[in-house]
Amino acid sequence: MEEQNKIIATMRDLKKKDKLLEAAGDVYGKTLMLLPLDVCSDESVKQCINNVKDRHIDILINNAGVGLLGPLESISIEEMKRVFETNFFGVVRMIKEVMPDMKKRRSGHIVVMSSVMGLQGVVFNDVYTASKFAMEGFCESMAVQLMKFNIRLSMIEPGPVHTEFETKMMEDVAKMEYPGVDADTVRYFKDVYLPSSTDIFEAMGQTPEDIAKCTKKVIESNSPRFRNLTNSLYTPIVALKYADETGGLSVNTFYNLLFNFGPLMHITMSILKCLTCSCLRRRTVSPN
Repeated sequence: MEEQNKIIATMRDLKKKDKLLEAAGDVYGKTLMLLPLDVCSDESVKQCINNVKDRHIDILINNAGVGLLGPLESISIEEMKRVFETNFFGVVRMIKEVMPDMKKRRSGHIVVMSSVMGLQGVVFNDVYTASKFAMEGFCESMAVQLMKFNIRLSMIEPGPVHTEFETKMMEDVAKMEYPGVDADTVRYFKDVYLPSSTDIFEAMGQTPEDIAKCTKKVIESNSPRFRNLTNSLYTPIVALKYADETGGLSVNTFYNLLFNFGPLMHITMSILKCLTCSCLRRRTVSPN
């Protein structure tokens, strides 16, 4: 009898598994396994993969990530390192651990959850953006090598996604004080950036389910693309960067949108929110 394929879900703290087990229902223990994993620990990564039968991983989905938002002067170097430890080195650890076995088998698919911020910088998201840019560059280099071993590598690049984590982070940073940061920057952050960011989330935001559907289509594809923007509404924004090799077009456009045309952007986002009906949103979840 042919053995069923298994999905291995991981989390740092198995005490938080209740919601996952409730969603999994009776497939838990049959086609779904749950293992502890901290991508910031070499030992944890090795132990997790060693607990998989024959260390055989067909598809690796790198989904761990942390955000960091706010004026740069208020962020310590240690906080920045923690973001890179998860968003960049966490992915590198996982790929290093599964890649040798995939190479031996000459098969496998590595999926990395990146972000549109890995393609286009966003003000006040400097460090998070930097970690995603690093990930994009790393994967762009790795993809060439892996092709020789018949291993596919795909980047999933969402725009804004509605999650409890994101909502709480936005609420927390709005209440924070920022000692050591000049008053103008704090005002720009709280009174200009945060309201604009809220408008963008409401007008263009997707759900975690949307991203899951996109990821499913990518891993089921016979010829998966390397880059997969989940939200087609972001395509023109990313295109600005490649339309002008000097970089001035995108930098000046985002500056004007934020600081000179804030009220106009608010109206535009409100109209876009009305226009993005459910059928349009469904069309944005797939890298067709």
